[in-house]
Amino acid sequence: MKPTLFVLAAGMGSRYGGLKQLDGVGPQGQTIMDYSIFDAIRAGFGKVVFVIRKDIEKDFREKILSKYEGKIPVEVVFQSIDALPEGFTVPADRTKPWGTNHAVLMGESAIHEPFAVINADDFYGRDAFAVMGKYLSDENLKPGQYAMVGFRVNNTVSENGSVSRGVCGVDTNGNLTDVVERTAISYDPDHNIVFTDENGRQQTIAPNTPVSMNFWGFTPDYFSYSGREFVKFLNEKINVPKSEFFIPTVIDTLIHSGEASVKVLDTDSRWFGVTYPEDRPGVVADLAALHAAGEYPDKMF
Repeated sequence: MKPTLFVLAAGMGSRYGGLKQLDGVGPQGQTIMDYSIFDAIRAGFGKVVFVIRKDIEKDFREKILSKYEGKIPVEVVFQSIDALPEGFTVPADRTKPWGTNHAVLMGESAIHEPFAVINADDFYGRDAFAVMGKYLSDENLKPGQYAMVGFRVNNTVSENGSVSRGVCGVDTNGNLTDVVERTAISYDPDHNIVFTDENGRQQTIAPNTPVSMNFWGFTPDYFSYSGREFVKFLNEKINVPKSEFFIPTVIDTLIHSGEASVKVLDTDSRWFGVTYPEDRPGVVADLAALHAAGEYPDKMF
């Protein structure tokens, strides 16, 4: 059975302004999502499911989904603030969505096979999809055997300023032990990669250290675990207006309970994304270079 690609496209990036998932950044106006779908198809994925907000459905179907017809089956599911388990209601002061793992839960009715989760507005690269596609296509894959693509930190750091990354701990079997959010990761004057630790001290980090860029691989049992953990989250934090239910939080719980393991898949792909408008010219240049090198054809869809 071919794995499914689940694209988180419900958050429209308020910092960037507008529907950045619909922004044409490739030489022929391709969106970042187009590259992910193209790479997923050649990595053996059999279906794409998008989670979006209902209010952008018309735009999304016209500008995004129409181009994939005949290339790969696609489905759409919706994330809304009132999609809560029975017995819970949205607090009056809640305006913020419930977070990435709530978005994942929206796919339960559409996904019944191993699946990968990605952000819509991140470029992950051909090799990242290849290693995840191979992992999820293994016929011997058992429930609770999850994976994440561990990008080498030097392939994710910006020349333009500091970034935050989830730095991964990995055991001798190549499984994830923890993800520690590190802020202010940047290059020092000698081009070493450094971060500021919890005591405010600057620490050096090895260039090949794996970091999480929200590229996960799951078996379908992840939905039931997520549902269970979402109820716990709501019982504790439903009245905290800006609380969010994140994927790494659930992963951490399942690793430490022994209910799941997460294989860290190495890749030499270079990640990039458009977080702020200032990032856009660099992404446009990087994509043009990949086309010029023959990594992607001029006409992708």
